[in-house]
Amino acid sequence: MLAEFRNPVAITTKNRLVTRDLDLLAELAGRGAAAVSLSITTLDRGLQQVMEPRTSGPERRLDAIARLTAAGVPAAVTIAPVIPGLTDHELPSIVAAAAEAGAVSAGFIMLRLPHGVAPLFERWLESHFPERKEKVLNRIREVRRGRLYDSRFEVRGRGEGPYARQLERLFRVSCRRAGLQRQLPPLSAAAFRRPEAACQLRLPI
Repeated sequence: MLAEFRNPVAITTKNRLVTRDLDLLAELAGRGAAAVSLSITTLDRGLQQVMEPRTSGPERRLDAIARLTAAGVPAAVTIAPVIPGLTDHELPSIVAAAAEAGAVSAGFIMLRLPHGVAPLFERWLESHFPERKEKVLNRIREVRRGRLYDSRFEVRGRGEGPYARQLERLFRVSCRRAGLQRQLPPLSAAAFRRPEAACQLRLPI
């Protein structure tokens, strides 16, 4: 439907299955109306299976970026969530791998633990990384003003404080070295076409 009416679309996914619609995405991208962001949390296959067992592995997501790029679809990497004390050290390597695959931009989102998610995450750490649990939780508190979650819109995706600023600088330097922009090219609605009048539903008079 999006391709038929040339409606701009941006997709964010953890799954390589997005390449199933490569022909449609390429058609839209040829009109400046499509972009895809692959979310990558870690390049460590073992860690990825523990964190996201039902999603495509990191190598398959990078392959999706490469295939999208080859088809002319602007592709980005979103490093999310960045888990302080567990995956934050991978920022440079993920940025570099995505750039090598053909990504044109990158972004990252700090781990967020709203409401009932926090106790679930604590139990997950206890089950899989008991020796790192306190380090991870303390790092999260360090970027969340002493709490596990901060709902303020302006900081919830990045955190704040010295450690958050350090990660932001690391990310900026990594992007600069890899030649990646912070944003994907803007989408265009210039080619959008309305349905034919005969196809539109009519209200009874």
